[in-house]
This record gives sequence, structure tokens and C-alpha cells, in this order.
Amino acid sequence: MKIDPLSPAPLHEQVAAAIRRAIAQGEARSGERLPPARDLAAVLGVNANTVLRALRVLRDEGVVEFRRGRGVTVSGIGPQRSAVVAKARELVALARRYGYRPEELAEIIERVS
Repeated sequence: MKIDPLSPAPLHEQVAAAIRRAIAQGEARSGERLPPARDLAAVLGVNANTVLRALRVLRDEGVVEFRRGRGVTVSGIGPQRSAVVAKARELVALARRYGYRPEELAEIIERVS
């Protein structure tokens, strides 16, 4: 996980995005405990309060749960794959319907990002 302090995106949003990606990629599975906020903060090079703010955002989204005495765990309610992967599949299907090849779609994405 990397956080870019020069990015215009707020640090807590970058932390939340990094955790979402880790969950989507299977690095943390449903029911697993996440490391303590203090440990995540040290790894990411941010303040523990920034991590806690990101975790509250993820809790509000239903991605993680706060459990007294058990820390923060990955929710079993959230989707198995991230919303980004689902939207990417939709985009690939749409591109195929319009006759775009995967490499053409990749070029389009590169241009708009």
C-alpha cells in the first residue's frame, strides 16, 4: 500500500482506497481482523487518526465492522470483488458489443485517466 502525500486526494481517502484494494485482491478475507490502526499508520507513514478516519468511512460503507474486543474485521456483507472490478467487467462487455478490442479499450482508459 502506498500513500501519496502530494496527491490532491485527502489522506484518509487514500488509506480507505488502499484497504479496499487489499480486500478486493484477497489480501484480507471476510471475517479476518485488520492490523491495529497504529500498525497500519506506521506502515503507511500517516497519523493513526488518519487511519481511524478511513476505517470509519469503510465501516459506514459496510466494508469493515468494528467489534468490541476483537478489533476491526472485514465484513461478510460486502461484495467478494470490489466495485471497480464489477464496473470494469461491465465496461469490457460494452466495449465488446461495440467492437473494441481489449488493447483499444486499454488505450481509451489510458487517455482518459
